[in-house]
Parts: sequence; structure tokens; C-alpha cells
Amino acid sequence: MKLNYKRTILVGFAFFLICAFWQAYDNTIPLILTNKFGMKQTWSGVIMALDNILALFMLPMFGAISDKLKSRYGRRTPFIVSGTILAAVMLIAISFVDAAQLKKLKDVAAIDDPAALAVVYDEEQNAELMTPDGDTFVLKDKYTKEAFTAITSQVTKDGKLKTNQEYTNYVVPARQAYARGVTASSPLTLVLFIIILLIMLLSMSIFRSPAVALMPDVTIKPLRSKANAIINLMGTAGGILVLGLGMVFSTGSVKNSMMSYMMYFAVVAGLMLLSLLVFRLTVKEPAWAQEMREDSVKYGVEETIEAANENDRGLSKAEVRSLLFILGSIVLWFFGYNAVTSKYSVYATNILHKDYNLTLMIAQGAAIVAYLPVGIIASKIGRKKTILAGVIMLTVAFGAAALMNSESPTMLMNVLFALAGIAWATINVNSFPMVVELASGGNIGKYTGFYYTASMAAQVATPMVSGFLMDKFGMRILFPYAAVFVGLAFVTMLFVKHGDSKPEAKKGLEALEGVDD
Repeated sequence: MKLNYKRTILVGFAFFLICAFWQAYDNTIPLILTNKFGMKQTWSGVIMALDNILALFMLPMFGAISDKLKSRYGRRTPFIVSGTILAAVMLIAISFVDAAQLKKLKDVAAIDDPAALAVVYDEEQNAELMTPDGDTFVLKDKYTKEAFTAITSQVTKDGKLKTNQEYTNYVVPARQAYARGVTASSPLTLVLFIIILLIMLLSMSIFRSPAVALMPDVTIKPLRSKANAIINLMGTAGGILVLGLGMVFSTGSVKNSMMSYMMYFAVVAGLMLLSLLVFRLTVKEPAWAQEMREDSVKYGVEETIEAANENDRGLSKAEVRSLLFILGSIVLWFFGYNAVTSKYSVYATNILHKDYNLTLMIAQGAAIVAYLPVGIIASKIGRKKTILAGVIMLTVAFGAAALMNSESPTMLMNVLFALAGIAWATINVNSFPMVVELASGGNIGKYTGFYYTASMAAQVATPMVSGFLMDKFGMRILFPYAAVFVGLAFVTMLFVKHGDSKPEAKKGLEALEGVDD
């Protein structure tokens, strides 16, 4: 029994377009909210949590609905097609709203000029601003016009002129304060932005669970870690491609914080639709699902085809306990990981003064390299041990990143993010198969919903909690916060006793002994 890599790659195009979307969303929407609408980190975190709030209800619901769908295109494909098209259309629509808000900020460029900046705030004698470290100050108490002009630039050792970091730390909150005032005086654009954002997030919720459930639908149980490695590799490739687009469009540059995202979003939407076209032309869901059921009987995974298609076999008390501990672990490591992914673009811009696109691309590239080896390792030593190793690596990476600052070597941060990418691949490849290992053939969508309920519950809370802490204690709290939650997941995983591929293979798959899996 061998994994059909070509077939798995084609199924993975659905996850490819999902990750391409979320990479663009996570990197640009926080910047639009803070730079164009002037939101503070706490409220930006609330908006960024909307997709996860919706997902808490929508993903389990659409996963269960797709379990029951009977169509000539299969159970999952209709959701994938309709959801992708709607999401792509909304992504383009939101770029027009972003452009409309940008027009209202036509005078923002004056803020980069110290003299003009002083004029802008003449009307606000007590304008209270916040530094990236969380300290508040009053403009005219902090700098005079002359003192501010003196610190805007400095000469480096090689004689080149560069922007002073203190100037950058001043201009960014000044721009945001200006944008906040414009938004308060004319909030209609923000309302329209949020409405389109909600429709876009609803469209993504329609097909995320069905898309992920398709892999176990067409893959026999012992091969799901390897297959999930391929699926995640495809997703990471989509994320890396969008990060590359971000570098091309310079979305991470401080000087482009007020750029128009119209062309960038149009290219991302086009990439999603092209991926959907490849998926639709090549994936034969009903036929491949039937082959999986037949193989399950052939290799002794299930006794009959009817058993492979059983709706709900029921779980023992021990299996329920393991399921709860798996889901609890998922909550904890997503609490840490998503705090970083949702806030790193802001953190890198304001604290590290570095382009976030390259660093995130290195993390994604490291994950791509790790996916297949991790799947193979898990088939040898078990999913649980592999996940525990990944949790340790991710905790170390985030803990060390907390020590980095704007003077730290860029290469060192890149190395830490490469370690984080490998760690996340190690965790992610094996956690979802552990959940669906406990499912029956007819309710994989339901258990996929359980997985997403756990991950999204964390992602609902963590952008708001981390945003609040960043506002209160400064942005540097981000990485210690992430390291603590990921470390706690190590403890909960120790109590998981079911869902591991290795013990299952020993008990029920004697027919596979000596066969290449």
C-alpha cells in the first residue's frame, strides 16, 4: 500500500488556495485597520478575530452538512467551488473600499515632514500618542519642532543617510492618529469595509471544513499523516507564493504603509481562481472516495465497505478523554502560534524595523522542507512523540525571538523563524490525523469540525488578548506570551492515549506487516 502522491497533490490545490487567501488576509488586513483606519491594536485584534468567531459555528456546521450531501460531484466539491468564487470576488471588492479610504487620507504624506507634522497637530495641543513600546506621550511635551527635525535622519558609518528609528517610531503612531481622526469624522467607509469583510469571511467558512475533510475521504487511515504532509506542503506553497507577491509589491515596507492594495488583492484573487480551476478539472471526488473504502477493506483497516462508510461507531470513555486532550492541546498551541502570525507584521514593522515578508517566507520554506520527513518520522515513531518534539522546538523558537530587537542580526531572527516553521510542520502534520483517526468513514466532516472548533476558539481569543496586552505592556510581550501557551500544550499532549498511528497499526493492521506504507 502506497500513497498516491499525484492524487494527493491535486486534492491539495483546495488547501493551496485557502492558505494563499489567509496569508494575504493576515498580513494586510491588520495594516489596513491600523494604518488606514487608525485602529489601536486591541480593536484591530477584535476585527481579526471575526473570522475565528464565525468559524466556531460555521466550520462544524458546514463540515457536518457536507457529510450528508449527495451529489454527482461528491460531498465536498460543491462547497469548495462556490465558496472560493465568492471569496475571490469579495477580496477584489474590499480593495476598492481600501482605495476609497486612502483617498480620504490624501494629506497623510505631510506627516513624514517634521515641519508639516507639527502643523498637523497644532490643532490638537494635547494629542496623546503611543510609542511601539506602549508608552504614551503628548506631542508638544515630547519634542519641539526643532528637536524633532534634528532626529529625523542620521548618517551611518559608511556615510549613507538612513531614517532614524526614533523618527520612525514617532511617525507611525502620528499617521495612525491622523487616520483615526479621519475615520471618526467619516465612518461610512469603515462600516462598508467591515460588511464586505464579513461576507468574505462567511464565504471562506463555507468550504474550509469540506476542503480539509476531502483528504481523509480519499486516503486510507495509515497513510493520513503522509497525505496531510502533502496537503500542508501545498498550503505552505500557497502562503509562500503570496509572501513573494508581498515582496514584489513591497507590502511590508514602512514607506508603503499607505499604499493601495488593489493590484495586490487582484493578483491573489486570480491565483485562487486558477487553483480552483486546476482542482475542478483534475479531482474526481466520488470515484476516489469509493477506492479508499475498497482499499480499507482490502488491507484490513475496515471489515466491510459498509463499516468504512459508517456514520458513527461511538467512542469509548478513554477515546473521548484522549479526544478532549488532543483538542485542548490544539487550543493551546494555536493560542501561541496565531498570536504571532496575526501580529507579526505590526511587530516587525514597529519593533524590529524589518520587512516581515522575507522572515515569514523563510519560516514557510522551512516548513515545506520538513513536511515529508515529518510524515515519515511519524509513521515510524508515532504521531504523539513527533508532536511533542515539535512543541518543544516551537517553544524554544518563540522564547528566543522574545530577546530580539532592532539591533539584532536579521539572520538570527530568520533562523528562529525557520525553526518555528519546522516545529509548526511537525505539529500540524500529525494533529489533524489524530483527530480524524477517531472518526468513522461517514462523519469525517464532523470531526474536522471538532478540530477547527478547537483551533478557532483559540484564534478568536488570542488576537484580542495579545492585542490588549500589547497595548497595555508594549509590543514586546508578544513572543513571551506565545512561548508560554505553546509550552503548556506539551503538558496536555502527555495525557493523549488514542489517535496515534503506530499503536493502531500494531493492533488492527496485521495485514500490512512488511508492506511499504
